[in-house]
Amino acid sequence: MKTLRIGTRDSALAVWQAATVARALEAKGYKTELVEVKSAGDLDLSTPLSQFGSTGVFTKILDEALYQDKADIAVHSLKDYPTQAPEGIVMAAVLERGPVEDILVHKGNLDFLNHSEGKVATGSIRRIAQWKARYPEHDNPGLRGNVQTRLQKLADNDWHGAIFAKAGLERLNLLPEHYEILDWMIPAPAQGIVGITCLESKSDFQEILREINHENTALRAKVERDFLRTVEGGCSAPVGAYAQIEENQIRLQAGVFSLNGKEKVRLENAVPLSAASELGISMAQEALKLGAAAILEKIKHD
Repeated sequence: MKTLRIGTRDSALAVWQAATVARALEAKGYKTELVEVKSAGDLDLSTPLSQFGSTGVFTKILDEALYQDKADIAVHSLKDYPTQAPEGIVMAAVLERGPVEDILVHKGNLDFLNHSEGKVATGSIRRIAQWKARYPEHDNPGLRGNVQTRLQKLADNDWHGAIFAKAGLERLNLLPEHYEILDWMIPAPAQGIVGITCLESKSDFQEILREINHENTALRAKVERDFLRTVEGGCSAPVGAYAQIEENQIRLQAGVFSLNGKEKVRLENAVPLSAASELGISMAQEALKLGAAAILEKIKHD
């Protein structure tokens, strides 16, 4: 068979993800090569992600690579990928999930958590909303760029800390000495999961990708992304969802938050694995009735 062309963004973390997919495919006997591209989100590091106007700011360029036959498959951080794939594209596989936690990287002193003057940087409105719910007086300076750039910005500024996904730092061996796991913060739907897309018309590529698909992770991702899609929150909405499989059950924690953290709807429920396909949708519908609809409507309006 011909060499599989793997589309990826050119950041260090994206290339790590694509190289991991390449190794998994090569272990199954396939030849691969990486095709690197730059997204609008990589080129513009000053605009907050929530202001790009739609979901898929990091993923559209890879969709185009598939449409234009510049790549056979494309590798994404699944939390950045729209819950509704563009026409003609399918999410054909996911790798086994990595760490899911958000972490606070700090400068060795956590006294600021007891004071109102804290400055904790992040570019994610989901993280801002949850941080504000706990520390309403703190400032949250915007933070954009690849992992290395963001760590450098933290070092160069008078911020007390910054919030990162543990998975990204761990995968690049950049986990610093001083960090705290934010076990109270609900992660982004599909955080820590690498997803792989291809054209719907390419059944041969779909069959190949099925060989490296991790079914447990795929089920958890589906439940979390069902919740996100049903509450109609895009990738940049203040929505968290985290599913865990416990023996014969699947448990989902989920939340929708106002931008200032003052309003929130948090839910948790577990159902038998046989009912997993409905869990994300039914919990989202419950969240909407409990006030999530009003929270998200106000965010859209503002």
